[in-house]
Amino acid sequence: MFEQFTVIPAIDLKGGQVVRLLYGDMNRATVYGSDPAAVAKRFEDQGARLIHVVDLDGAIAGMPRNLDAIAKIRAAVRCAIDVSGGLRMIESVRAAVAAGADYVSIGSAAFLNPELVHRACAEYPARVFGSLDVRDGMLAIKGWVETSALSVDAAARRFLDAGVAAAIVTDISRDGAQAGVDAARMAETARLAALPIIASGGVSALDDVVALRARFDDGVVGAIVGRALYEGNFSLEQAVAAAR
Repeated sequence: MFEQFTVIPAIDLKGGQVVRLLYGDMNRATVYGSDPAAVAKRFEDQGARLIHVVDLDGAIAGMPRNLDAIAKIRAAVRCAIDVSGGLRMIESVRAAVAAGADYVSIGSAAFLNPELVHRACAEYPARVFGSLDVRDGMLAIKGWVETSALSVDAAARRFLDAGVAAAIVTDISRDGAQAGVDAARMAETARLAALPIIASGGVSALDDVVALRARFDDGVVGAIVGRALYEGNFSLEQAVAAAR
């Protein structure tokens, strides 16, 4: 999947609608559409090779809550889908795959239930991403509601030991705020973790895509883009071109 730098559009689901949160706050959600499948098809038409789908309700509930919407996205597109949010039991991982996920992202559960990520990697080799949500250099868990005492670098090494294909690193302080990216920090995390890193949070301009793309050889293999696309800062087609 990551033989080249990949721009990954995000679809965040809350109550079956497409939303974006500000700073990871469920109470600060902007609704961008009521048809996630149509949004996914538009992204695919604009060049998406992978779409990152987040079940926000599932992240809070601890189990998937938007599987029907995910299944409709799967039916609408041929490109790959990564699903995250509420995957804290192997049964939930299996349910996400059954709904159409090509990849699954496991975050909180990897630290609350370490056996899960090992089991998921065994059942779905090369199809599991680790999800690291970072607040002030420390790991945030349970839908960003709690901050753990684990550093992002130490958490990434746990994923490496489990055998994940890559780690999605989200800077919560920048997520949804279009505050720009810290490409150097993402590259440093990739180096320390010895894992491919997908950067998430803060992409607001094509220059951010270019800055992250410049770190490809350091291990930053992709960027998740959300609000900037929905607000029309640039199109996915433009971002894909900038990443070449």
